[in-house]
Amino acid sequence: MRIAVPNKGRLHEPTIDLLERAGLHLDNGAERKLYAGTVDPDVTVLFARAADIPEYVRDGAAEVGITGLDQVRESGHELEDLLDLEYGKCRLVLAAPEDGDIHSVEDVAGKVVATEFPHIARTYFDERGIDAEVVEVTGATELTPHVEMADAIIDITSTGTTLRVNRLAVVDDVLSSSVRLFARPDVVDDPKVQQLVMALESVRSAEGKRYLMMNAPREKLDEVREVIPGLGGPTVMDVAGNDTVAVHAVVNERDVFEVVSDLKNVGASGILVTEIERLVE
Repeated sequence: MRIAVPNKGRLHEPTIDLLERAGLHLDNGAERKLYAGTVDPDVTVLFARAADIPEYVRDGAAEVGITGLDQVRESGHELEDLLDLEYGKCRLVLAAPEDGDIHSVEDVAGKVVATEFPHIARTYFDERGIDAEVVEVTGATELTPHVEMADAIIDITSTGTTLRVNRLAVVDDVLSSSVRLFARPDVVDDPKVQQLVMALESVRSAEGKRYLMMNAPREKLDEVREVIPGLGGPTVMDVAGNDTVAVHAVVNERDVFEVVSDLKNVGASGILVTEIERLVE
C-alpha cells in the first residue's frame, strides 16, 4: 500500500508525526522528498504537493492520501473520505472590501471573484444560482480587490488576521476544511487500508486522554468509582496477600488535576498518571 502525504508546508510535520505515532515509522525517508519505506514492508510513503495528492490517489500512484478536504474538493475527484484527522483546520470564505457594496452572496452577481480555488468557487456559485465571473490567481488573492482586479475573493483563512489587515470582511463561509485520509473507492475495503484507518483512529482517540493506575482499599472501591469520570467502568484487580485492589482507568486529561486529589481523599494511594499513545475503542 502506498500512502501519499504532503512533502512540505504546514501539513508535512503533523502528518509524519501522526504516522510515527500510529506505528508506521519511516526508514530515513523524510529527507528524500520522494518516497520512504516503513517498518511495514507492505507500506510505502510517497511525498507530494498537497494539491497533487488527490491526483496521485485517483490515478493509482497511491492507494490512499492524506491532505486537506479543500484540495480534494478543488481537484473534483470522487474520493472516499475515510477519516477526519482533525488538524490543518481552516475555512474557505467569500470576502469583500469592508467599505464596499458586497454584503451578501447575492451582491456578487455580475461581479468578478478572484481565487486560487476556481473549481470550488464555481460550484459554490452554481449551487446558489449566482452568475459571477471567477478569475484564478496564484497568490496574494487578498490584494486583488484593492488593485481593481476583482470585486471579491474566495480564499482560505484560519484566524481572519490577513483579511482584517487587508480591510476585507467575510461575506459567507464557503467550505470548512481539515486534513483527512482519502482513498479510491475500489480500495476502501482492502485489509491494509482498514488497518491504517484503525491505527490512525487509535492515535486520534488517545489524544486528550490519560491512563490512571492506583491502589485502593477494597471497602473504598465504590467511592473510587464515583470519583473517576471514566470512559467506562474502571478495571479492578485483586492485589495478592491483602485487602487492597489495583484500579486502572482512562480519563480525560482536563479532569486529571481534580481527580487525583479526590482519589487521594477517598483513600487511593500509589496513583500513577501516564500518557496514552494509542487507544483502540
